[in-house]
Amino acid sequence: MSSTALMTFKSHIEGKNADVAIYHDRIEWSRPRGMSAKKLTAGFLTVGASLLATGVRSSDAGTEMIPVRNIASVVTKRDGLMFTKVVVVASGNNIDFRVPHDAAPRIKALLTDLILGKVPGPGQAPAQTPAPAVPAPAPQAATTPVEQLRQLAELRDAGILSEEEFTAKKAEILARM
Repeated sequence: MSSTALMTFKSHIEGKNADVAIYHDRIEWSRPRGMSAKKLTAGFLTVGASLLATGVRSSDAGTEMIPVRNIASVVTKRDGLMFTKVVVVASGNNIDFRVPHDAAPRIKALLTDLILGKVPGPGQAPAQTPAPAVPAPAPQAATTPVEQLRQLAELRDAGILSEEEFTAKKAEILARM
């Protein structure tokens, strides 16, 4: 397992704050222990009695992980005025990462590239992009108007050009003389 995160960000997952890290082979998120606003309010209103009864620790704390190979797709959806949900569809469940609008495209792009294998793993060389194909040399234009007219007539005789196209092009060549 890789130990260097490609990207880290804060998110809301199932209504709880979470620290998310995207690695080459997995996505991990952790919810830190802490007291929710609801629990704190209940403790204040009951003068601490509810905190003594239920404890201070949050039961939702912990970490989770999804291997990249289990991700089927990544979808983004607007979620209010300031946030976008990046929905990771994995085998058996969906995980919604609620992030600011400007972070969502980068997160989606990275996850999509990981799914498609476009991001090299640790110790791997970046994928070699094939050299662009050398374009075939363009047929050389006839150097004289007479040669151009001869080629034009051959195209007309072969049925590639109509009589009207031939006449228009012939007039154009003759006008340049």
